[in-house]
This record gives sequence, C-alpha cells and structure tokens, in this order.
Amino acid sequence: MKKILFLLILIFIGTSCSDFYEEDLSRLITSDSGALSDVTGLTAALAGAYKPMAQVWAQGLGNASTAAILMGSDDLTTHKASNKADFREFDQFVVNNTNQRLPFVWKGAYKSIQQCNNIIAAIPNATGVQATLNQIEGEALFLRAYNYFWIVRLWGKAPLVLNSHIFDEALLSISSSSITDIYAQIITDLQKAETLVANKKPAPGRICLGTVKAVLAEVYLQMTGYPVNDATKYALAAAKAKEVIDNQATYGLGLMDDFASLWVSATVNNDGNKEEVFALNFQGQMSGGSANAWAGIAAIPGDRGGWDDYMCELRFFYDFPAGYRKDVTFEVGYDKNGVWIPFTQYQTKRPYYKKLQGNKLTFVNAISMPLERMAETYLNFAEAKIMATGNPSDPDALEAFNKIKRRGAGLPLNTPNPAVDATSLTQKEIITEKGWEFAGEFCRWFDLVRLQLVQETVDKKDPDELQPKGPIKYFLPLPNVETDVNPNLLD
Repeated sequence: MKKILFLLILIFIGTSCSDFYEEDLSRLITSDSGALSDVTGLTAALAGAYKPMAQVWAQGLGNASTAAILMGSDDLTTHKASNKADFREFDQFVVNNTNQRLPFVWKGAYKSIQQCNNIIAAIPNATGVQATLNQIEGEALFLRAYNYFWIVRLWGKAPLVLNSHIFDEALLSISSSSITDIYAQIITDLQKAETLVANKKPAPGRICLGTVKAVLAEVYLQMTGYPVNDATKYALAAAKAKEVIDNQATYGLGLMDDFASLWVSATVNNDGNKEEVFALNFQGQMSGGSANAWAGIAAIPGDRGGWDDYMCELRFFYDFPAGYRKDVTFEVGYDKNGVWIPFTQYQTKRPYYKKLQGNKLTFVNAISMPLERMAETYLNFAEAKIMATGNPSDPDALEAFNKIKRRGAGLPLNTPNPAVDATSLTQKEIITEKGWEFAGEFCRWFDLVRLQLVQETVDKKDPDELQPKGPIKYFLPLPNVETDVNPNLLD
C-alpha cells in the first residue's frame, strides 16, 4: 500500500501544487488526464489492470508465492530445509509480517484495483462504441471485485479503496474496512458487471458473462461459512452457479472431456480451453515480467533440477483415490538412466504435482494459470444446492457432482455409471471431491477455512510433515511495509 500511495502522490502532485505551476497530465493514466477519454486509452488501461496480477517477480499470482500463502492446507507443503524458510512459515502457522512471500498477492491486487478505479471513474465521460465501453467497465468492475475477493479471504479486514483516482491525503491514514463491507462491495461490483459484459470473452485471458456469474456464485458460497456465516447465501450460490451451467454454451464455457487435457505437457497444450472460466495469460518472457513462474520449475523436484518450492503432503496423497485423475495429477517417481526412482527416494520424500510442471524445466513459460474452472462451478452448485434444499439426493446436484467424479475416474463424464456415481451427498463429501479435483490449485485452503476444518486437517498430518509451531490462524498478517507507514491499518 505504501508504494501505491506514493504513486498516487506523484500522480496527483500537479493538482496540489497548481498555485505554483501548471503540469501537463495528458500522458498520465488518470481519469482526468485525457488518456482515458476514448476506447483506445481505456483498452490500454484495462491491459494495465490485468498485468499486476501476473507480474512474475514484482507482484501478483504468477509465482510460487501463491502456493506459499495457501500452505496451511493439506494439499501443499515445501522443502524442510533448503532456502524455503518463507514457505515453511505459512505451513507452520508462524507467518511473520516481514515474510518476503507475503506481499506478492497484496501488492498485485491493489495495483490492479488502482487501475480499475481509474477506468471506472473515466467511463462516464469516454467516447466510443457503447458495447465496447460496457465491456471495459464490466471487466474493471470484475477485476476490482476479484482482487478484493482474494484480499478478504486471505487478510480479512483490509483497506477498501474505491476512489483512488482522486488524491485525498486521508488515504495515507486510511483504516481497514470490515469483512462485511468488503464482501458487500464485491457483490455490488459483480452484480453491475453482470449487466455490462458480453456473453463470450473478447479474447483469451479476458472474461465473459459466465465468468462474472461463476465468481459471484463462489463469493456467495464463501459467505455461507466462516467468518460471515450467512446460510441464506446457499440458495443464491446455487442459483447463480446453475445459470452458468445451463448457459455454458452461450458463454463459450464447458467441461473438458479428459482431465489430462487441462494441463500443458509434452503431448498436450490446450491453453485457453473452454474449462478456463478465468485464467491469467502470460507471454513467457521476462521482458515486462510476463512469465508464469507458478507452474513449471517451481513444481519440479530438486532431484530433477527443480526448485522444490511446493509439493504434496503425504496424508493427502495417500488418501487420494487411486485411478486416472491421481495418475495425471502426481509425479510419483522418474526414470534415471533406465532406473526408476520413486518419490520415497527423493530428497523431500514427497510426491509432486505433475499436472503443474508443464513441458520444460523453466520458470520463463507461457502456461496459462487457471484461477476459475468450470469443474469448480459444478461442485459449488452441488454443495450449495443440497445445503439450500436440505435434500442430499437432489438429482441436479448429484449429476453435477457425478460428472466430475466420472471424469476423475477416466470415464465419459456425461454417461451415468453405477460403479462410481454417488446416490446421496454430504457437504464434506463434496469438499473432499473438490480437494482431489483441485489438488495444488487455489481451492482447498479457502474451503477448509470456510468450514473451519483446518484444525481437524492439521491433526491428521503425517508425523513426518512440517508441524505447526503456532496456533491455527485463518488470516495472514498485513505486510509490514504497509503497517509501518500506516498503523491505522491494524485497527
């Protein structure tokens, strides 16, 4: 936030010193500079709103820090030694506010929010084709909401900054807003975005109406549990997820038939596939910081030249049902000069996420980063529907759940199969299936927190895992670079 506020001071210093000189603001990306007066400028600004989420070594989600901050869950862990001290703090619930991995998501989110605020403020006076202006405004509202969704789930209370296009000295001493207020703003932004964006994505890596609805369903579902605990949101989540499922063809979305086809490998590259409801795209180069360093070398064992940043906990791996999806998901060994080396002989003695390794030993890759998949929408619907209706055998919920389960077994997803199909469901069974489907991705920790299952999960850790050194905490400390400058954020 310090850097964000410093940037704001620089941008708006011309206004505060207007008595002394007149500054040319025409090239600055602000709502009153003229740079955002038409579609061309707004389109450039929108690209700038996406970029902070994917700026590899500066900020955002595009490196292994995203795995680090979610290591309180049982599907992620790290090397017990090496240079992974910052990672281990998250896994052991002793995160220091000076942790170097802590600010990445925070900084990227607020930089993106700042750019979104500029766009939203400029839209009413901009010229251009109305449908294009609507799409740009809708995407800016979505991105602002989506970034706040990450912030509120990870930090809880945080600054709610909506008018940063106008410099106000009060921003330098702003207090954190409540969790309830942040969620209310997220819903407001997403509901407005629903009225603006087109049915289909204008380009890969951007959003469509189905994206907005799917994330809104997820927001409602998150609010049913800790810390909001509003059970009335189950029905809203079910209804919104069903809209996406029923209209997926209209939105250009859908489930891929084969689980393996979701992941880049030596034989498959389906980046931009229809299951990617929302994904970050990368150029695969360091120029401008646009390389995906979350996938690739970070997920590869040091025994094969990887970085050992993250891998899977033993209990989660051994509980994971044997079958097709498990085979696609995990690296359990490798061939070394004709000799099979099982993961139990790796330095870490842990299985790794094969599905996230890509097709080369590098962090400079262009593999897309799926943040929302249609499979999540199906499972969110199944959970929300049975919880809203109280019917564990609701046929629509069962079919949504069973599609994902069939595909995980390597079976046709649309063909009922008594050998694998569930005939009734519990909330915990759905969360467990979701854990298998999204192992190593961005779901497990948030579901464990929402249902307050973190302690229960930690208690089941294998004795050989990194063990907690502190009490279980659901929220992260704010980065010290923020609180040192503005202690009001701690109120």
